[in-house]
This record gives sequence, C-alpha cells and structure tokens, in this order.
Amino acid sequence: MTMTDQEIEKIRNDFPILGRKVYGKPLIYLDNTATSQTPRQVVDAIVDNYYNHKANVHRGVHCLSQEATDAMEASRERVREFINASSIEEIIFTRGTTESINLVAASYGSMLDEGDEIILTVMEHHSDIVPWQLIASRRGLVIKVVPTDTVGRLDMDAFRALLSPRTKLVAVTHISNVLGTVNPVAEIIAEAHAHGAVVLVDGAQAVAHLKVDVRALDADFYAFSSHKMYGPTGIGILYGRKALLEAMPPYQGGGEMIGHVSFAGTTWAELPFKFEAGTPDYIGAAALHQAIDYMCSIGVERIAAHEDELLRYTTERMLEIPGMRIFGTAPGKCAIISFLIGHAHHYDTGMLLDKLGIAVRTGHHCAQPLMESLGIEGTVRASFAVYNTFAEADAFIAALRRIAPMLA
Repeated sequence: MTMTDQEIEKIRNDFPILGRKVYGKPLIYLDNTATSQTPRQVVDAIVDNYYNHKANVHRGVHCLSQEATDAMEASRERVREFINASSIEEIIFTRGTTESINLVAASYGSMLDEGDEIILTVMEHHSDIVPWQLIASRRGLVIKVVPTDTVGRLDMDAFRALLSPRTKLVAVTHISNVLGTVNPVAEIIAEAHAHGAVVLVDGAQAVAHLKVDVRALDADFYAFSSHKMYGPTGIGILYGRKALLEAMPPYQGGGEMIGHVSFAGTTWAELPFKFEAGTPDYIGAAALHQAIDYMCSIGVERIAAHEDELLRYTTERMLEIPGMRIFGTAPGKCAIISFLIGHAHHYDTGMLLDKLGIAVRTGHHCAQPLMESLGIEGTVRASFAVYNTFAEADAFIAALRRIAPMLA
C-alpha cells in the first residue's frame, strides 16, 4: 500500500533535524546509506535510560542493574525476532557491522588452515575486505573475488567457478552500498553450503530496506548496524549459527565473557556472552529495540515500497539531464543512486549540492576495488529513507539541472 502524504508528514515530524536549514536552505537529507536519521522515540529511549535506569548490567543485584539488564536482554530478544534467529544465544551485540565482521574474521578465521580459500565480491565494502586480508596474511589463506556484470549484478557463473574443495568461507554484501544491487544471497549460500563452505552476509544496507529472515536464507553469519536503521550509533549485531559460535574461540578477553578465571587457566561464558567482553552498550541496545519497533510500526515492506517509488521517479528524471551517468542499474535494486555528471569530479558536484541544502555522499564509499573495476575514482551517491518525499526529489532534480551547466 502506497504511503500517503499525511503519513510521510507525520513520520517527518518524528525527526527534528529535518526541520533545520543548511546555508539558509531547507535540509534535504539524501545520505541515508551512510547513516539514517534518528526519530524522537529512539532518542527518548536513550535519555530515559541515562536518566532513570543507568547501571552496569548482569553483575548487579540491585534494582537499577536488574532494570538495565532486563532492557538489554529484551532488546536481544527483539533482534532475534526481527531477523527470525532460532535463539537469543545467536545474537551478539557489537559496535557495528565492522566489528561483527572482524569478530568472525579473527575468530572463525583462526580455525582455517594454510591454503584454505575465502571468496569475496568486488562490490564489498572495505569492512568486508580488509578483515579477511588481515587473517589471510596471518594464516596463509587465499582470497578470490567475484566480478560484476555491466549493470552491477554479481557474475554467478564466475562465482560457481571459484568454488572449490578448499573454499571455507564466502563473504558477500546483501545490498551494495554503491550500486544498490540486491544480491541473490540465498542462492549464494546454497551453492557455498553444497561445497562445504560457510557464508557471512554483510547486511548493513539490507535490514532497513528488506525483511531479513536468517533462517530462510540459511545464513551462517549475518552482520548489521543500528545507525543505518534509525537507531543510535556505536552498536550493531552479529548473528551467528549456534554450532559455529560454540566452536569458535573468543574474539576479545575481559569481564563478562568468562566462566571462571584463574592463573592456571580460564573458562568461557556461555553464548552469547562469550563474545561480549567488557561493559556492553546496554543503553544503545535499549534504543535499538525502539528503532526496530519504530520501523515495524510503519512496516518494513511499506518503507521499501515508498523508497522504491522515489528511486524510480528520481532515476527517470535524472536520466533526462545531459551527461548523466548512473552506476548500478540491476533490476530490483535498492534506493541508492550513484552517479556522475559527465566527467565532473564527484566532490565538486557534492559541494554545489551542499550549498543548496542537499546532503549527498561523495567519494569511493569505502569500495575502492569496485570503483577501480568501474574505471572511476568515485561517485556522488544519493540514497532514500522513509522520511524522504517527492518534493525533495523534485528539488534534488532542480538542483542537478542548475549545477550541471556549471560543471560542463
């Protein structure tokens, strides 16, 4: 069902930042792929927990500690439900997608042997490249890379050709943060499993735009961040299949993740605490709970439908501008538009748009290998969220038409 103007306006009222001005112009925020804005309901949860429930979790018998613990563990259950994991033991709180991937690379990667192979894709974010390079250099592992075709889809024939008896892990982004391509992760997982490999899915760009079901996907690991789904910064999630997490060594040592400590030896806590060393961001966890509730109150599918309408409308009008080049045109793509105007530098375009109150992202978007494969240094990237409007899309198009002659 299409969202009405009244519904969008009601949603926009939940985001005070959307009412501010930049250089005297109304803010048009189109940098949602980098981070989404945060509604009042989430900020209120942060304030309430700091003012009324702040105490360290799990280790206190007093009332405040129990309240903070209950809020954190309720959030863990909410996340489990949101992605349809089997158990809260499979939900690990981290600082974000980057730490989640580093956890798997350092821990699961330490169990791999020299000559074992890891398959990545050319469209991966640096956070899903560098951690594997680090463990590969330490363990003598081999990294292979899946290319894309001309519209930004993964070359699945090339992927299948890369699979071998030495393939131990495949790491793939669910949605490209540059191209908007929605990758066939269920198919990739099935192919990898048939060859005895496990799969980590970088879901940072997916959870705010798709209904994610880790059991339906049959994912082994799934990583995402709160700040890209209307939640606070500094907290994220690693979903891991229980049997794998139980077999993996701890990622960090310290309080919380131990069973018993002595100088003769230490035992580990049960899942998920085995991978949550130190004081967790329990206030961020409580706020993430509110962010999930906020998204679900609107409906993830309805959010995605609204964003898709904006994507189609804006793309069609952008292509009317002389010299417009859009990178990533795969069918069913997410609401991300990476583009260049002729041969103008992406930074110049972004700077001019900023002066008109329009926030976009410029650069390589932490995807330099992808940029190299495209033969460019970077792009301008506009991306949509539930609070964006068609009026904002029109203003964005008008701004592009205004600045295009300046960049010729």
